[in-house]
This record gives sequence, structure tokens and C-alpha cells, in this order.
Amino acid sequence: MTVYPINENFAAEIGDIALSKPLSSEDRAEIEAAFNRYSVLVFPDQHLSTDQHLDFARNFGPLETSIHAVRNDAKLRVRPEIADVSNLDAGDSIWGKESRKRMFEMSNRMWHTDSSFRRIPAKASLLYARSIPPVGGQTEFADMRAAYDALADNMKQRLRGLVAEHAIMYSRKKLGFTDFSDEENQTLPPVPQALVRRHAGSGRMGLYLASHAGRIFGMKDEDGKALLQQLIDHATQPQFVYSHRWRVYDLVMWDNRCTMHQVTPHDPRERRVMHRTTIVGTEPVLAA
Repeated sequence: MTVYPINENFAAEIGDIALSKPLSSEDRAEIEAAFNRYSVLVFPDQHLSTDQHLDFARNFGPLETSIHAVRNDAKLRVRPEIADVSNLDAGDSIWGKESRKRMFEMSNRMWHTDSSFRRIPAKASLLYARSIPPVGGQTEFADMRAAYDALADNMKQRLRGLVAEHAIMYSRKKLGFTDFSDEENQTLPPVPQALVRRHAGSGRMGLYLASHAGRIFGMKDEDGKALLQQLIDHATQPQFVYSHRWRVYDLVMWDNRCTMHQVTPHDPRERRVMHRTTIVGTEPVLAA
């Protein structure tokens, strides 16, 4: 296995490894080490079945179930352990303008961290490209450890101990989406998350932000929202961002504990079929 850094300490391409085969303990340890250093790992030209994708992901922890499986009326295209980040409906046709799922997924174009709206948020996501549009649809990643390091000391002191409230409803409502079922409201209530956390794999401090964050406890709503937006604007400056231009059969694995990401627009008439597995975290984010 070879590791080719894309930037000095953020994002790397991993070569000379076939993820369709069982990992050796040595390869798994090397991937974990690269993951803890670079946060975003790109595995090009990986020809994977759904089972092989799931088997590789399980090397790094138990898997989440897609939030779309919460609804009793959900019609899933894929297994519930897969988040179907595609623009196709249950009949494999491209979404229509009135598609509920199209409106729901539009929030992926805002900077976010997967599953920050869960009490125990995600450790990692592994997104696999099965079909991509010819133009657009890149995924951009922001390095939250480097963004924290670049903050002024007085801002670091200000953030110490602050807690934000995250909910899937907050990010969707920012785009006018409010079509949540009773099951979704009951299963995915707002949760508290520390604004700054220590990354377990490296010991470095980092910001923990997402469009799912709606307010900061102990602050007026308008002041909390302004601070959250100020921090997101800071963390997504070009010097902290890697933009991944997808190729079919790329698998990209990223660390939700110390990154944010967003997808860029693409022609909605073009098929984009992406399957994501998400690794469950190990603890709530309530202490820096």
C-alpha cells in the first residue's frame, strides 16, 4: 500500500491496494494511521460490490442505518446500511422537481458533518462513486483542525466550553424543507455537541461545525447563529479546503470528527449514483 499526500497534512490518495479483498492487519493499521493524519483518503479505481463496500467499511467500526429508513413509508433503492446519495427514485428514474428526496438532499450543498445530529455522531463516511455527471458534483472538504489552529487565541478562549444544538431539521429548514414525519421528529430530536473537540486519533483540537447546528446554548439565537456562520466562513477559506473531482469507482473515506464537506452543483438531468457507508462514533462530543 502506498500513500500519496495531496496536501501536506490534509487529504491523501491511497494506491496499490484492492478494497475488494479482505484487509490484512498491517494494511488496516496503515489506513488508520493515514486517516488520522490526512482526514480524507482517496482510493481510486476500486471495483466493489455492495457487500464488498460494506465489508471494507466494517473494518473501522459498526455501521449506521440510513436516516431514510426511519420512515415507515420509505422506499429504499439499496440496503438500509447504505446512504443512497443519488439523484434517482425507487424506480431508478432521475428525480422529478417535486421529489421529496430531491428537496431533502439539497442541503448536502451546504457545509456539514455527517450525523452531527445524532447523540453519538459519526466517526467516518465512505462514499463510493458508481455513476457521475460529466460536469460538477465535486465534493469539497474543509480541514477543521487547521481551521482551529489558525484562530486567534482570544477566539479559542471564547469558544472553550460552548455547546451547539444540532438537528437534521435545522439544516433542512434553512432551505425551506419542513416535510418531516412523526417518526423522524421522534427518532431524530435535537442534540448538544461541543463546538470544539479533541481529535482522538491525533490529539489535535478542531472545530466541530455543521449546517445542522441551529443555536448555541447560553447565547441569544441571533448571536449564536452569527458566530456559527462566522466560524463556518473561516473554516471554509481556500487554504483549508480540498475539492475532490470524482472518477467512477473512486471510494473516498473521510473523518467526520475533524472535517466538514459539501457537494457542488451539477446538471440535475445527469445521473449521479453514489453510495455511502457511515461508521458510528464512540462517544458524544460534549467535552473538549
